[in-house]
Amino acid sequence: MSKARTLILRAPGTNCDAETAFAFEQAGAEVSLVHVNQLIRGEQRLSDYQIMVIPGGFTYGDDIAAGKVLANELRLRLGEGIPSFIEDGGLILGICNGFQVLLEAGLLPGAMLRNKTLSFVCKFINIRVENSSVPYTYLCQQGQVLSIPIAHIEGNYYADDETIESLEENNQIVFRYCDERGKLSEDSNPNGSKGSIAGICSREGNILGMMPHPERASESILGSDDGRLIFESVIGKGEQEF
Repeated sequence: MSKARTLILRAPGTNCDAETAFAFEQAGAEVSLVHVNQLIRGEQRLSDYQIMVIPGGFTYGDDIAAGKVLANELRLRLGEGIPSFIEDGGLILGICNGFQVLLEAGLLPGAMLRNKTLSFVCKFINIRVENSSVPYTYLCQQGQVLSIPIAHIEGNYYADDETIESLEENNQIVFRYCDERGKLSEDSNPNGSKGSIAGICSREGNILGMMPHPERASESILGSDDGRLIFESVIGKGEQEF
């Protein structure tokens, strides 16, 4: 069986690309680190890949808004490349700044606000798996608690009540912040996200945005290897379907 071809997207300010590439390689993927300009110039083709990952960092210095400039690059300069990739069954994972990019590009609903503390938060937290049927969680159990770190100042997910209701009805909430027992509370919500939301997916389940960094929890020596479940899920599921 061929390895799932995975593109790790680079842009000015990306800083989690190497760790994300390592985690995917450990899960069995064939990984390429590709700068967004290589896609814009046609030196690399998104259609040659099965999975695109937008890793964490502060792309373009988070100028204008977090993830906004890279989102504009994807929407305006790649033309139909992203829609075609999605229509052909491609998977897209956005981690932290990557989640912000997906929101700003309109690929996922909602927006990110400043953390409730108005300060940068970097620590291990717990998230509960709300949907174990998407490609990114199929090795997880429904309700399973994962220990994965966060590192952001704008991770406070917000959407209007109608959007939240739609996310609930369509099972698009994939992760929620919780305590070690899986209970939701104000204390276990590190940034004030509405509904304790830590990650959501598209209706089809092929696009996932999440604020926690699973690549920083891919080996036990890092404090947790729970993040490996996400990489092994998407690679295993992708190899079955592609």
